Amino acid sequence: MRLLVTPSFVRATKRLHRPQKENLDAAVRAISIDPAIGEAKLGDLAGVRVHKFRLPNQLCLLACRVLDAESIKLLTFGPHEIFYRDLKRLDE
Repeated sequence: MRLLVTPSFVRATKRLHRPQKENLDAAVRAISIDPAIGEAKLGDLAGVRVHKFRLPNQLCLLACRVLDAESIKLLTFGPHEIFYRDLKRLDE
């Protein structure tokens, strides 16, 4: 499975500490094993899947788009508070 990342995803991962990065890596592995994991979005975000996972202190959401059978694009991740607002801006 080929994983593609957006610049915003890379920026967000640089701000993580080691335990948080390990939890994110586990969530990315879960998505690479089963791309249908998570909730498929409708409307403005059609085609985007959102997977919920836990960082040590909070619940986070990870957005991805399945491009084809062999590639997944990781869009962004973050806490729920402003996640969908930022995701809509990124997806435009």
